[in-house]
This record gives sequence, structure tokens and C-alpha cells, in this order.
Amino acid sequence: MRPVHDLPNDLALPLVSGDAWWYWLGGRPALDLVNTLRERWRRRVETLVTPADLESWLIRAGLPLDPGVGRPSTVTDGVLEEARALREAIDLCVTATLASAPPPPEAVAHIDAWLTYAGARPQFALDAAGIPRLGERRAADSPRRALAAIALDAAEMLGRPEERARVRVCASETCSARFYDRSPAGRRRWCSMRACGNEEKARRHRARTRSRVA
Repeated sequence: MRPVHDLPNDLALPLVSGDAWWYWLGGRPALDLVNTLRERWRRRVETLVTPADLESWLIRAGLPLDPGVGRPSTVTDGVLEEARALREAIDLCVTATLASAPPPPEAVAHIDAWLTYAGARPQFALDAAGIPRLGERRAADSPRRALAAIALDAAEMLGRPEERARVRVCASETCSARFYDRSPAGRRRWCSMRACGNEEKARRHRARTRSRVA
């Protein structure tokens, strides 16, 4: 049985929309974003296909939205390209971490550049009753504000040794999912035990059965 989040071999590519193929096994927004490029080990299937895909993904990821609107403003083609570039910068740092190598300086700088969108934007203004209030300024560009939250998550994850040590890639040979190991012992190997973990156990069982028959 194939892992439930595997892509069909006969899937028509490129996708028209990728929302049917998102999965949320990363354990952190930064790794969930990285996982929107599926099958990095083979077909490299893009699931953030359209600006609408990115907008929907941000909503489902529960990232910061415009106050009072309840959803990100329209995502442009340019913002979609920026999101994909941020995703790949994060993954360059992730793969370097997994290889115990220094991350590329340009990838680190790329993530850092996004952090300027992540900070609080204080505003002192009168409320509807004419009373002065100190609050937060309305986000001028909420898709970028949401992507900045992902960049901040990546920076916190990769910039702290205790968190960096828990970054993983699924041990399955047919899965490229990145995930954050939250297990107490820190020894988790699979993106999902119900998917890739069970598939590996089934593969080993089949191998043992064949060896006994032989």
C-alpha cells in the first residue's frame, strides 16, 4: 500500500492547481512551506501553482491575515515567485543543516531580508469613540507579512542549536518531506508513522517473507 500522501504515478503534470496535494506534516510553518514542492527526489512537483493557491495555502496554514478582513489580500504573480524563492532559501539551509554543513550565505541573507516585514508596526491613533489608543498598524501587504512569519519561523528553527538539531527529512526512499521532530527522545525517522512508517514496515515484512520462501 502506498503512503496516503504519495502522488499518483499517472498524475498529469504540471498541475493546474496544487491544493489537493498539500500535506501538513512538517510540524512548523517553514517546513510545511518547503513541503509544497513535492517529490524533491524525483519529479519536483510544484503545488503552489497559482497566486490563488498561495492565498489559500496561507489561510489554511493559519498565518497572520489583515485585521478586519479575515483573509490575505490578493496575491500577485510576483508575490507567488517571492514565496517560492523564500521556500527554496529555507530548504537550502535545511539541507545544509542535515548535512552538518554551513548554509549558503545567500540563502541566510534571503531569509533575513524577509524579517523586516515580520516586526510589529505600532500605531497611535484615536479609536471610534475618539479615545487615543496604542495599537498595531494595519498590514500594508498581508501576503508578504504572512510570508515574513514563515521566514521568522525558519530563522528561529535554524538559528537556535536546540531547535536546529530536530530538523529531519523523512527516512523513506520515496519521500522528501522535511519535518520537525517533536518526539521526547528526538529519534523520529518518518514524516508520518501512519504513512511512510507503515510503508517501511510493510516493505521489510515483504522482504522477510520472500527470504523465507527462497
